[in-house]
Parts: sequence; C-alpha cells; structure tokens
Amino acid sequence: MPRAISIRLLTAAILTLQIIMLPALPHNTLRAEKKKIILQHADVIEGGESEAGSYRSVIGNVVFLQDNLTLKCDRATSYEQENKIVLTGNVFMTDNTVEIYGENGVYYSDRQVGELSGNVRGRMLDNSLVAKSKKALVNKITSQIWLNDEALAWHNRQQISGDSILLHLKESPTGAKRKSIDEIQIHGNAFFAAQDTLCVSPVAYDQFSAKKMVVLLNDNSKITGITLTTQAESLYHLYNNEQKPSGINYSSGDMIRMFFNAGTLKRVKVTGNVEGKQYPESFRGDKKIDLSTFSWREKENPFIQQKSLP
Repeated sequence: MPRAISIRLLTAAILTLQIIMLPALPHNTLRAEKKKIILQHADVIEGGESEAGSYRSVIGNVVFLQDNLTLKCDRATSYEQENKIVLTGNVFMTDNTVEIYGENGVYYSDRQVGELSGNVRGRMLDNSLVAKSKKALVNKITSQIWLNDEALAWHNRQQISGDSILLHLKESPTGAKRKSIDEIQIHGNAFFAAQDTLCVSPVAYDQFSAKKMVVLLNDNSKITGITLTTQAESLYHLYNNEQKPSGINYSSGDMIRMFFNAGTLKRVKVTGNVEGKQYPESFRGDKKIDLSTFSWREKENPFIQQKSLP
C-alpha cells in the first residue's frame, strides 16, 4: 500500500525522478546528458512499496523531458532498477519529428524505447504521413517506429495497411533537426492504394498487394520504388505519351518491382509465375476489377477532422 512521504523523502523522490540515467563512460559526458530524463511537472508525487520493490509515482498533468523527447500522461510510475516508466492515461510522445498518442505505455529511459497501446495514432510533424494502430514501438536510437496490430497509414493521397508497418527515419541532408521517412515496410496482408490524380473522373485507385511490401522515399517524401514479395498483385492505370488514359493493367507474380520518377510510376517488373490482364479504359472506376482486399478507408484517418488531438 502507498504510504505518505515526509518532506525530506518527498524531496528525495523528486530528485530521483528528475535524474534517471545509466552510468556513462567518462569521456562521453554529452551522451550521458542526453540519457537523463527529467520530471518537468506533476500535480502529485507518491512513493511506496510493491512486490517488485520500491517505486515512485507522479499523478496529474505529468510531463517528462529527455533530450528532445517530451512524454505526457495522466499518471506515471517509475521503477528505477529497471529504468522503466509505466505511463497511464492520455499518453503523448513527441520529438521534433513525430507525435504519437495512446491510452497506455511504457518508456525505457536507458534504451530510449517507448511502447504505446490502445487506440494509437500518430503523425509526422511535417504532415507527410499519419497513421493508426492498436500498438506502437518507438526506438529513438535506431530511428524506427513499429505500428502493430491493424496498422493503417496515409501518405498524401496514398493509403498503406498491413498487420504491421515499420517506418524508418533518417536525418535531413540539409542539416535540419527534423528527420524524414526514407523507407516503409509493410508486413502481413500488405496493401497500398493510391488515388489516380492524372484523371479524376471517375475516381480510380492504383492498387498493390502482397505478403510483404517495401516502399522507398526520397528527401521530398516522393516514392522512388515499391517492391512486392509473395502473392504479389498490382492494378494500375495506364497513360499514353500525351498523358491520356489508355487502359488498366492487372499483374500478379512472386515479386513485383515498381520504379517511380518524381512520385509517378514509370516502369514495372514482374517475376515468377507471372500472369497479366489488360482492361480497356471503359473499366475505369469499375469496382469489379478492384483487388479483392481493396477498401478506401480515409474516414478512419484520426487527423482528418482536426489539426491536433487533445
């Protein structure tokens, strides 16, 4: 059971929560400073004992800082021996690149890894991508974000879905502090749909599906390539040299590789058990030729109706 803390113990608890860090090498002071996690604000501080040992809890408008990372929640419990902070209620995590929301979470201060669960949603601060899932794992050291369990993301007018989505971020070549996404991996029931913007009536979507998909992006968040692996299928709209619609192509195979220029599909290579079909332009917008698992789910975008979340 929690017990009341004297003024002296309360002061010690605050200092403990303000500095939680791993031992650093003597010559790497800067790195050690970045691993410090600081309690910036909380309405109430408690301490107590549990089966796992002593703990410290903070309640109400909780804010932690670690380097450029900000963590917010309704309640947090710190377990020093495990370098672990359990976050509960309205969890919010952000740096200068991405912001992610969840209902609950855990943050490992030594590894700079955060786990979020329950109605997870997030977005790049430059609005290049927004996403939702049931779970997420953020690894600041490896610059990776895993979206797990019914993952769904939107990149411009493109929709990405799968059992899990891995985002890899890289430093900006201009030296700006914000990172950008250079690779997206979709694992399990991978699907990619993009609204055709060259001809908008009737509305039609290029569609790609596979067991696994890898999407590469350039520094301007434009797609440079997509690779589909295992049970790969594609349905995309064709144009002639005058940029006029000329039909719809369906292809399937063990692997499909697509090459883009300035975000526009230019070449497709299909290998292994290749099958294909060409539809006339009259089939444009006909749902009967859509890939079997296609569904445009823009209404599920958690940021579509508002600029920011509470």
